[in-house]
Amino acid sequence: MNQTKPNRLRFAGAATLLCVAALAGCATQSTSGTVYREGETRRAQIIEQGTVESVRTVTIQGDTNGVGTAAGGIVGGIAGSNVGGGSGRAVGAVLGAVAGGIAGQAIERNASTRQGLEITVRMDNGTLRAYVQDADEQFRPGDRVRIVTGGGTSRVTR
Repeated sequence: MNQTKPNRLRFAGAATLLCVAALAGCATQSTSGTVYREGETRRAQIIEQGTVESVRTVTIQGDTNGVGTAAGGIVGGIAGSNVGGGSGRAVGAVLGAVAGGIAGQAIERNASTRQGLEITVRMDNGTLRAYVQDADEQFRPGDRVRIVTGGGTSRVTR
């Protein structure tokens, strides 16, 4: 029996698992003003009020943990090792690993990037503060808003 086919199946299975792990690693915490994590529930929070001075669109880039780069490098290395024969396989593996790592890094970065808002608020006590959160609510200058703060995070709400 040809041993090449079972080895390729094992490599394909390992590559699939690495890709799934990479995607799971790309999941980011929401920075929405309307989403609460379970640990934030049933806790007293401080409420302040103010008026929106300005709103601008920003890009929120999530943290990357290198899983995409590693998974892409492994998958690319495996794919590249199937090119050519003899020493060409080793060269193909190295080139495939480099290309796969670059592609994996780009995929991870893009998967964790989303649109957000920088909302500048003139608080009722006169101070000026800026908050960045997901762009899932609309705010306009002159809107009265509440700032909900607890556990080191703040969110702008209506």
